[in-house]
Amino acid sequence: MKAATTIHAITGMALVAVLAHDAGAAPAGSGKELPPKPSVADVVKASKPGDWRPLDPENTLYMELPAGRVVMELAPNFAPKTAANIRALVRERYFDGLWIMRAQDGFVVQWGDPDEETPRPFKAARTVDAEFTVPARGTGAFTQLKERDVYAPQVGHINGFPVARDPKAGQTWLPHCYAMVGVARDEASNTGNGSQLYTVIGHAPRHLDRNITVVGRIVSGMPLLTVMPRGTAAAGFYEKAEQRTPIASVRLAADVPPAERSKLEVMRTESAAFQAVIEAQRNRGGPWTKVAAGAIDLCNVPIPVREQQ
Repeated sequence: MKAATTIHAITGMALVAVLAHDAGAAPAGSGKELPPKPSVADVVKASKPGDWRPLDPENTLYMELPAGRVVMELAPNFAPKTAANIRALVRERYFDGLWIMRAQDGFVVQWGDPDEETPRPFKAARTVDAEFTVPARGTGAFTQLKERDVYAPQVGHINGFPVARDPKAGQTWLPHCYAMVGVARDEASNTGNGSQLYTVIGHAPRHLDRNITVVGRIVSGMPLLTVMPRGTAAAGFYEKAEQRTPIASVRLAADVPPAERSKLEVMRTESAAFQAVIEAQRNRGGPWTKVAAGAIDLCNVPIPVREQQ
């Protein structure tokens, strides 16, 4: 498969307190201090057990790297054929011994087989129908953001994933937010079979939405990927084999003994607690914040993940 193109994006949540005196603070005496408000961390702490759901072992992947485990959650409601092919690839242990092959600054980290001359064979499908969008009906309870979006008529969340949709067309899709997992492809739309995957590590490249199948998101282990040395060849690919990071294995959680599974849970995006998370991010309180944003971008909405309580 030709070294395929890809994507990018979730939020940075940069800790910028050091810059407060220079960048964020309003001039003295310009207005009243904002009252304190619950933070995202406060909302998470006050949440109830029913506000969370466990990861589905049949749709959870563990990628084992030298530095630790990356946990990915597939979204089969949005890419059923692609998710099924990825599960087939994983179960035939296709990814074991392959590589992190690309790290493009501010864009994506990509993994798979970099050998275009003699690629590793596999039994799973070589071509999969593009799932750039799917019918909105049946994908789950949609929690809409009130903000207008540049790239879609409506945006919000379904079952722990950021979602964009077009009600007139009756279509929905997963956007290229930070930590989302996309399926690299060649020029033909059906060449994205899941044998090369990438995740967004920079600002959301939403212009790629509806041009590449997005199949899930990374819920744990993003720091292991964002620190990858940047590739020096075109598009951030590594020029030499020794620059690549080896993948020890990729497994479905369902195929891993329960004692060895990562016990994570995701906040239910249809819950009142998640609405409180959105509001905490949209309108931060004082005293550090001087001007509340009053709005939020889809890819800047944090989707909390924690160890099971």
